[in-house]
Amino acid sequence: MASEPETSCPALLPAGMMDLLPPHATFEAATVERLVAVFGSHGYERVKPPLLEFEATLLSGSGRALAPQTFRLMDPVAQEMLALRPDMTMQIARIAASRLAHRPRPLRLAYAGQVVRVRSSQLRPERQFGQVGAELIGSADVAADIEVILAAAEALATIGIGEVTVDLGLPGLVPLILADRSLSPAIAARMTAALERKDGSAVSDLSAHIGRETAQLLARLVAACGPAAEAMAALSAQPLPTAAAAALANLRAVITGIEAVAPQLTLTVDPVERRGFEYHSGVTFALFSAVVAGELGRGGRYRTMLDEDATGITLFMDTVLRAFPPPAMGARVFLPFGTSHEAGAQLRRDGWVTVAALSNAEPDERAAQRLGCSHCLMGGEVRPVVGGPSH
Repeated sequence: MASEPETSCPALLPAGMMDLLPPHATFEAATVERLVAVFGSHGYERVKPPLLEFEATLLSGSGRALAPQTFRLMDPVAQEMLALRPDMTMQIARIAASRLAHRPRPLRLAYAGQVVRVRSSQLRPERQFGQVGAELIGSADVAADIEVILAAAEALATIGIGEVTVDLGLPGLVPLILADRSLSPAIAARMTAALERKDGSAVSDLSAHIGRETAQLLARLVAACGPAAEAMAALSAQPLPTAAAAALANLRAVITGIEAVAPQLTLTVDPVERRGFEYHSGVTFALFSAVVAGELGRGGRYRTMLDEDATGITLFMDTVLRAFPPPAMGARVFLPFGTSHEAGAQLRRDGWVTVAALSNAEPDERAAQRLGCSHCLMGGEVRPVVGGPSH
């Protein structure tokens, strides 16, 4: 007789997915709102795009770079393929180019929501996580990049994350240097792998395909990664094509602007980093802090579907939340069975969280302890619970 198939655990979730339980879910929600409020104070208006969009829309134009991380499914109504967003930036760009195309520029938009990705990574094991961000659309001025970076650093400081490092990059620099060369897919793949590994020797080994001088130049760019002052000095000494030199000048202007306003920020430069910046077209930035491992956020220059200049920043809530110790349950007062509605309402107006007894089946203090209450209403007074969460 064939054995019955094992029943899967009802609590089992797909890899990279998790339930967020009390008090963590409350803490995340409150942190999201504080971050969005900081962007709002700079004039960024909040929008809320849908979780699903038509694949042809979400993954068009610059959005094609998101295809490897995108879940797809068939819409039984429209009979067309849908895409579950792996990132929200392109959705904001779509809103700006369609629903808000009539609004004056520059347009400032903020957002918060969940994204889902096909694959996790060693640094980001979660496949679903929250994003909070801001996009500034319709300005080519370096002041826009500076504003976005400083607003993000301010938002992180507001929730208690300091010692922020901003790693600036120019993912388009190498393509500009190689613009007049046609590389085979195999050589292009070798070049990309060498740059991702920051392997100057492997770059030099490609001299037969890209020319000795170009290979040496790219190897020097790899070596130029590091603190902003030293990196920019090394980059400024390189013989760059006109377009690449103009891109470097933009980067220099962004650094100068940040240093003038926020000298406490640590600035580094990586002129060859492209991973995660596939749809970006100018200066990019990633935010880190000494208090937590991994990227707190990233962003940079890109083009919208209306070919508008845009720049923005996305903060990753999975990393942001790891910067804090586990949240504790807040003060909660137990209301014995029969407590008047007005008494409970007054406590809530005073800032308490109340937990009301639904029967008098057990002693009040025991029920308060069992339900995780730190205090109990006794004889009209709020008193600490012996052995409660705060003891």
